[in-house]
Amino acid sequence: MVRKLKYHEQKLLKKVDFISWEVDQNLHEVKVLRRFHIEKREDYTKYNKLSRSVRELARKIRDLGEKDGFRAKCTSQLLNKLNTEDFVTWVDSSKIKQHVMEYNEQRDDFDLVV
Repeated sequence: MVRKLKYHEQKLLKKVDFISWEVDQNLHEVKVLRRFHIEKREDYTKYNKLSRSVRELARKIRDLGEKDGFRAKCTSQLLNKLNTEDFVTWVDSSKIKQHVMEYNEQRDDFDLVV
């Protein structure tokens, strides 16, 4: 038989979520590690931290005013950094890539045929 919980024990149990534990995240990590053939869990956690910081930075830049010169400068710097690191890539037939190449006047006439 189980004893009745004391008042402070009941209060503590109200804050515990029995449906989703932190351990459940481990299953997701294992699936990702297997899927992308990542050998070290530390590499995956570093990637998560890096992607989270990039997302937060992009969100802060997005929240700046549209006509703010600092926003345009930071956006171009961030995109240049991500492109040189090959975090952002497009296939050759991508409309976004074609538009960017047209904007930068780097689009080749051969690309129009294909």
